[in-house]
Amino acid sequence: MPRGRAASFNLVLTATERTELERIRRSPSMPAGLVRRADIVLRSAAGETHRAIAEAVGISLPLVSHWRGRFRDHRLAGLYDAPRPGRPRTHDDEEVARLLRTALRTKPKDATQWTVRSMAEKTGISKSTVQRYFALFGVQPHRTRHFKLSNDPFFVEKVRDIVGLYLNPPDHALVLCVDEKSQIQALERTQPILPMGLGYVEGVTHDYKRHGTTTLFAALDIQSGEILAQCKRRHRHQEFLAFLRHIDASVPVTLDVHLVLDNYGTHRHPRVKAWLARRPRYHLHFTPTYASWLNQVERWFGVITQRAIRRGSFRTVRELVQRIELFVSRYNQSAAPFAWTATADSILQKVSRIAQAINGTSH
Repeated sequence: MPRGRAASFNLVLTATERTELERIRRSPSMPAGLVRRADIVLRSAAGETHRAIAEAVGISLPLVSHWRGRFRDHRLAGLYDAPRPGRPRTHDDEEVARLLRTALRTKPKDATQWTVRSMAEKTGISKSTVQRYFALFGVQPHRTRHFKLSNDPFFVEKVRDIVGLYLNPPDHALVLCVDEKSQIQALERTQPILPMGLGYVEGVTHDYKRHGTTTLFAALDIQSGEILAQCKRRHRHQEFLAFLRHIDASVPVTLDVHLVLDNYGTHRHPRVKAWLARRPRYHLHFTPTYASWLNQVERWFGVITQRAIRRGSFRTVRELVQRIELFVSRYNQSAAPFAWTATADSILQKVSRIAQAINGTSH
């Protein structure tokens, strides 16, 4: 058959087949090979020649003929790869399920968690196979995650209030997430840092000298991502009041100020309350107990800790404060807001799932 002419047989598609083939061809997540095969069949059903299909799809002429024939003989199932020969499975589905049940629902008698080796001894499955199934199903007995459910009776109301501020900030107002990072230590490594090189990471000594601490007060503007920050020697209501005065002097008087705060005692001190009462443009939004993760400035504290504090070596508190101030100044030059996408409903649903999981495993 001449390659430029139409095929010797016509592909006629049912409405269901055409719909499914179009869905596959448009899909951004289907395997590229499957999308290409669907395209071949649709073009062939439209009357295009082998050569035109090959040039449009970017494959050889024999492949066009192969997939046309597969579709003619097996219809939609023919577009998928046939099972390949290989070694049969050593463990059937029931054995795999028993392994997973053991890992998820039991604990070893002499330890707090299973290891690959102890699970292999328990089930009689080889260590390499246990490790492979653990990786395949995402079972990680060696890892834990920290959590703490809030016992705040107004948890739902506070979550909706704060998340509403993040997703729909009020007009003519500034939303600031405020908190303190206390007891930041000025630690001096006992030996010089070993610089990073090709094939090895930066090295720091495990021991250090303590030279005092500072407290970092910070306010994050959720719309611009910029930071107002001050370092102070102590962590009392006097220092918090001084930081509030710093905020007051930095924010235009025409704007209302919404402060997102946690429940630390200095934030509710009578002198702080009196200061705020004299300034009606301030509105306080307290996070629920054990839910400081709702305060976006906590995320920024993680950034500065990772990038400017944790791996530093400081001979004095003043040197530490200077490093913090330099980081804040440079950070604000290219600041961008954190992308908050969680809705109040999604947060409450997740908390509900955690609570149900706890109730389901409690004895």
